Amino acid sequence: MTQSTSPEQSAVFSAATVRPAGFGLFVLLIVASLPIFWIGFVSLAQAWSTAEYSHGPLIPLISLYLFLREQRRLPLPEPRVRLRWPGLLVIAGALAVAALGNLMRVPDIVTYAFILWVSGVVLTIFGWDRGRRHQLPVFHLVFMLPLPQMLYWKLTIFLQWVSSALGVWFVSLAGVAVYLEGNVIDLGVYKLQVAEACSGLRYLFPILSFSYLFAILYRGPIWHKAVLLLSAAPLTVLMNSVRIGIIGILVDRYGIEQAEGFLHFFEGWVIFLICVAILFGMAVVLQRLTPKPMPLAEAIDLDFEGFGGIFVRVFSIRAAPALALAVLLTGATSIAWHTLPAPAVSAPARDPLLLFPRTIEGWQSYTVDLEPDIEQVLAADDYLNAFYQKPGEVSVVSFFVAWYAKQTEGQGIHSPEVCLPTGGWEVFSLEEVPLDLSDVGYGTFQANRAVIQKGLSKQLVYYWFEGRGKRVANDFRAKLSVLTDSLTLGRTDGALVRYVTPIAPDETEVDAEARLKRFMMLSLVDLPRYVPF
Repeated sequence: MTQSTSPEQSAVFSAATVRPAGFGLFVLLIVASLPIFWIGFVSLAQAWSTAEYSHGPLIPLISLYLFLREQRRLPLPEPRVRLRWPGLLVIAGALAVAALGNLMRVPDIVTYAFILWVSGVVLTIFGWDRGRRHQLPVFHLVFMLPLPQMLYWKLTIFLQWVSSALGVWFVSLAGVAVYLEGNVIDLGVYKLQVAEACSGLRYLFPILSFSYLFAILYRGPIWHKAVLLLSAAPLTVLMNSVRIGIIGILVDRYGIEQAEGFLHFFEGWVIFLICVAILFGMAVVLQRLTPKPMPLAEAIDLDFEGFGGIFVRVFSIRAAPALALAVLLTGATSIAWHTLPAPAVSAPARDPLLLFPRTIEGWQSYTVDLEPDIEQVLAADDYLNAFYQKPGEVSVVSFFVAWYAKQTEGQGIHSPEVCLPTGGWEVFSLEEVPLDLSDVGYGTFQANRAVIQKGLSKQLVYYWFEGRGKRVANDFRAKLSVLTDSLTLGRTDGALVRYVTPIAPDETEVDAEARLKRFMMLSLVDLPRYVPF
């Protein structure tokens, strides 16, 4: 419930005392933070230009609203602020994390450090007792940040799979004959690819932010708030699946143009608005379950009265040694970062993959360029996509290498575990296995062995991540190695190495694996010239 304000409080809201010294320190603190957090701000601007994170600019405004709302609800701050030192500790920790992110050139680390820094500033200005009450608006800023690339792709492929499966179920309920191959919905005459854009992420992020705000503004028991908050993700996935199902039914009845253009875009916005409406409907139902239900207009505390007077309190911030120390800490870190020489990050000399041998001891090859949209997602500095065949061998072996000069600042390797299902292939089995290539000077290391399937077709896949003296199978371990090597070696280059061969109907996995390994032993002899180790 909104607290009523006394005449004395109202006077302060409408005409806050201007304290130039305190306000000046606050402005200096903001300015001092810009250099150390700059690459994070640039990364945010780039992320907000994409469909998935286009809601990002609204998040700081919503957080500001939540903060002003809490200020109105609480009594006026005490003239004397106590326990400012916890805020200084948080600021110092945030600056250390930001410095580490700058050294590694990883904007994601810097942006998370910025939110931690904001938390420390709030604690420093208000003190521990009051500042900790204002951490919910600070935490809400997390919704403006892009997910780490690796988590983004894994979540995308999971949501694509769930949305595809549920979408096919909805289509079948309408009596349409339909079959699902990976993320490809087969309607017989037409086939629909459930692409990355159809995973539902572009609805999930804003709906999660909205449900967080909705749960805070909702007047009711804590379990009501938990239900509204936790229902957002499954609700979004379910409604996105309904959207895919509707598209499938329309395509089956009226043609493939129903899956393209404005109608596809319009259906997406309709689903988003339906999700919001369902959340409001759930709030109405939850209110009916309370002993004294309120109308929805009263159950949602959405009142802007008095915010102008509260906002101008920023001019009445009191100067304090702790605030001055926060300015010095932040300014010194920014100056140090921009005056001390940054560690050099470079890639060693190498030959371009264009020069990789096209004939290897009887194996003849041809290369195929990737589709432009796939090339854009891959974002590799150099790649090879070649198919080798030798007389007497049952089938071809595909050899794919994607090399990156640096794997920070949003760039990096995409695991085949993520990419393969989007082509309609399902991962039938996946395991880490030891690979002994000591005969060709490659040593023994762990690689990923997968069998993928589409319909009756099967393929055997081997892949690993290589570079900077390491060969690893696990993509998380590979990414962690990039971060540490950027500091210790000054290198973040690396490559994905992948071999694929079909498993013919008249052969076993053992036969296909033997063929793949025969070519692998021959082709890897030359690879260090193109992928420096």
